[in-house]
Amino acid sequence: MSTSELKTITVIGSGLIGRSWAMVFISGGYQVKIYDNQPGQAAKAITEIRKQTEELEEAHMLRGDLSAAQQLALLSCYEDLAPALEGVFFVQECVFEQLEVKQSVFQEVERFVGKAVILSSSTSCLVPSSVFAKVQERSRCLVSHPVNPPYYVKLVELVPHPETVAAVMDAAHSLMTKVGQAPVLLRKEIDGFAVNRVQAAIIAESWRLVQDGVISVKDIDLVMSEGLGMRYAFIGPMETMHLNAPEGLEDYMRRYGEGIARLLRSFGPVPDFFGEPAKRVVKEMCELIPSDQQHLSARKERRDLLLMHLAKLKKDH
Repeated sequence: MSTSELKTITVIGSGLIGRSWAMVFISGGYQVKIYDNQPGQAAKAITEIRKQTEELEEAHMLRGDLSAAQQLALLSCYEDLAPALEGVFFVQECVFEQLEVKQSVFQEVERFVGKAVILSSSTSCLVPSSVFAKVQERSRCLVSHPVNPPYYVKLVELVPHPETVAAVMDAAHSLMTKVGQAPVLLRKEIDGFAVNRVQAAIIAESWRLVQDGVISVKDIDLVMSEGLGMRYAFIGPMETMHLNAPEGLEDYMRRYGEGIARLLRSFGPVPDFFGEPAKRVVKEMCELIPSDQQHLSARKERRDLLLMHLAKLKKDH
């Protein structure tokens, strides 16, 4: 049975990621059951989703072909797990990032669903073999790791458990594509997946450059936001290299490969993100952007608005 014939998804956890996943799935026309074992939290999530969805519609930025009212009619909330899992074909877990908690959630979920139901975790740093270690039917398990916020940043990493069958990965890929995400398939699990490994490399070298007095916090951010990020918003590093040499990627490496290798050898060890030198970096950041809650909240709202417009620009492009 194809994903187009299966219409109900359960989202476990009603926090930021859970709400975002629910909005993504209803935008694709799927019925979504939001489950949270904390009294009133799932209902509060629907209230927040209603507010965001109506605001997006008013701004002409609502995803999908359905109106806000039609999308919201697809939502329901639950505090009891059994009815929350009745009739679903896909479960997206979004509880906090603690291995024992996620393992316990999937053990409980497995009691109420058939063997064909796909079990997916939103974990950002726990490998599938750990998350699903206590699940009996591990062939239907995977990680669907979104980039925050998932509604605006459409990439999702699909990471298989070592026992996951190809049909499950294909079904997850089909679902994510149908709801407008941009899924990428990892062929095997690896610590940090792809996004976090690339991000960690950028963080490490940015931190080293600031900590070593080479560049300021403000200017290293400009290196990305006004430089590399402008390019990478539309084409990735592999395509960039391929287009930056007359004869493509192999030619690029003939021209620049030795220089890249030299730079990589000059990189220092993993930075100390917690010691005395790190405090100078943190101090500089806080002087640039105050860390009070009101200011940070305003910055996050601005970030989400920029991401929303970038998503529309990429779609039009």
